[in-house]
Amino acid sequence: MPDTKTPTGLTSQYTAQVVADLERNAKEQERIGAEMEELQEQLNALRHDHAVLTNLHQALGATSAPVETGPEPTAAPAVPRQKTAAKSAGGRRARTRKADTKKADTKKADTAKSTAARTSAAKKPAAKATSDQPTLIELIRRYLTEQREPRSAAEVSTALGQTHPDRRIQTNVVRTSLENLVAKSHVHRAKQGSSVFYTAVDAEEASVPSPGAEQPVKAEAGTSGD
Repeated sequence: MPDTKTPTGLTSQYTAQVVADLERNAKEQERIGAEMEELQEQLNALRHDHAVLTNLHQALGATSAPVETGPEPTAAPAVPRQKTAAKSAGGRRARTRKADTKKADTKKADTAKSTAARTSAAKKPAAKATSDQPTLIELIRRYLTEQREPRSAAEVSTALGQTHPDRRIQTNVVRTSLENLVAKSHVHRAKQGSSVFYTAVDAEEASVPSPGAEQPVKAEAGTSGD
């Protein structure tokens, strides 16, 4: 009999170990997947900012282009006096070209500044709206604090998706965020059978009545008895 029981006990131990490793592996995959999604969102935002900055750089790059100038006057050799009038006309034409080029550069600079101002004004409201939105962690903690009973990750994900339809809330990301809150002692984790439920620490503390709260009730009961 001992020989037949020993392999069975080892098999049970190995099976339990494999099941635990599988659960740990699945949780790690979910955690890394959630981090990858967050990094992808950050990458998309950086790419969008890069495109906007590239357009601004191209618009402002026109002001840094070298200014075209007329030909530099060369040293005048000893020439007859009758060519002085032709030389003066050439100098006037060069000055005229310089003035026209300066006006064109000024106009380009004004256009680039107005374009940059419009782009900045259009970008500020979007950036402000993004910064005003609460994070997923804040939404989860706020939801659990308002609940009287423990909630599963699927229930939290469904409730937040209905409350915030404009945000893409996924169950695996919510589950990973809940586990991070558990690790930081902000949320309690309880397992019932094969299901896992979460409760906010603030909600549990609020549901426990303080000893002083029962004194008025006892006094009232004593008054009614009299």
